[in-house]
Amino acid sequence: MSNSYDVVIVGGGPGGYAAALYGAAAGLDVALVEKQKLGGTCLHVGCIPAKELLETASVYRTVAHADQFGIMSESPTVDMGAAQARKQKIVDQLHKGVGKLLEGRKVTVLEGWGSLGPDRAVSVSGGESGDVTLTANHVILATGSVPRTLPGFEVDGERVLTSDELLSITDLPERAAIIGGGAIGLEFASMLADLGTEVTVLEALPRILLGADDDVVKMLTRAFKKRKIEIRTGVVVNGCRDNGDGVELAVEGADPLGVDAVVVCVGRRPFTDGLGLDAAGVIVDDGGYVAVDEFCETTAAGVYAVGDVVNTPQLAHVAFAEAIMVVKHLLGESPSPMDYANVPWAIYCHPEVAFVGHTEASAKEAGFEVVASMHRFIGNGRAMIVGDTDGLVKVIADRCDDGTAGRILGVHMVGPWVTEQLGQGYLAVNWEATVSEVAEFIQPHPTMSELFGETVLSLTGRALH
Repeated sequence: MSNSYDVVIVGGGPGGYAAALYGAAAGLDVALVEKQKLGGTCLHVGCIPAKELLETASVYRTVAHADQFGIMSESPTVDMGAAQARKQKIVDQLHKGVGKLLEGRKVTVLEGWGSLGPDRAVSVSGGESGDVTLTANHVILATGSVPRTLPGFEVDGERVLTSDELLSITDLPERAAIIGGGAIGLEFASMLADLGTEVTVLEALPRILLGADDDVVKMLTRAFKKRKIEIRTGVVVNGCRDNGDGVELAVEGADPLGVDAVVVCVGRRPFTDGLGLDAAGVIVDDGGYVAVDEFCETTAAGVYAVGDVVNTPQLAHVAFAEAIMVVKHLLGESPSPMDYANVPWAIYCHPEVAFVGHTEASAKEAGFEVVASMHRFIGNGRAMIVGDTDGLVKVIADRCDDGTAGRILGVHMVGPWVTEQLGQGYLAVNWEATVSEVAEFIQPHPTMSELFGETVLSLTGRALH
């Protein structure tokens, strides 16, 4: 095994393995160092297992209401052991696939802890690959993140959990408190509620789901309320205690809240522990993130950082895109910098949420004269057919001097399958398309995506429905 490479990558999650695969496809000699399993948080304790369990919840919800379609069956029951086995089978298959892809591209994979030294040297230790020092023309840091915790909430994996522990539960709690009303917290609240848990969401901020348009948040809140999910905003929690029968949360200004389990979903912190950044001259900002420029290059020449370890949206698809940009940059191909204001967001609760670009409020704050249109799924034929009509599509556009709608600034959706429908909106926003251009696109019928086309068409002043 050579100890010298074109690129050495520390971390085998989405950012790391994407950089390895893309770099190898460009002809670079690449080594990847991973201390645990290839695939990182996303594959093992994040995106993939969470969405698999949300799909389990969706199947349960569908079967429970099958009589509406004329399908008569006994009341369904949940076997979390079987659900976890299916989840693990999918994770294992994808994990094996990542390994095969890296092997096929002739990426050298080393198991162990990677730490950075001067002059782009990477020391590997504590794993099956043994102790070795690698040198590289370029180093990419992609060590990811771990769940943040709160004072007064000691994680024990049974009564007090983070996302890591919740994704492996085999016994559902009767009552659960979710601390955090962001994407992760809302997905878990939705999943648990569908499977029969009484759920309360506690959010310290005045509203849930920052980044989504106000109309989307209102619709989602109403939909959660119909499913008996309680959402409390502007709430401060001051720890919890085990009272023998469960967990009692101290809620500032309110009676204690008794539940069987608490799930702490207050975000994730960058994982830079033991990475040796100081010795390499890599600066970390006040939030613990690796400081980078517009091309994700750190303060140490030739050393880059991507994914959750930098202060950009903590999304696997953002890590993929950063990895591609970095490889292009180190090859001298002059890529475009990332536009973080216009990345796509997808939240897989029920109903789903997806958005890109400005909200109506943020567009006004940015100085745009705004025109917006909104249509609801309740009148969409496909939504009625599948029996899922809660939701809406909202398109925000710049108002031209003549009063007509011009460039599309933002697309915000809540409703059935919207995570699969955002593609049109993402392209429209990022290609700076105008309402009149997009309104000419033909939407297949009957589809959910017709609602996006109808919403854009109405901004021309001539709607069909």
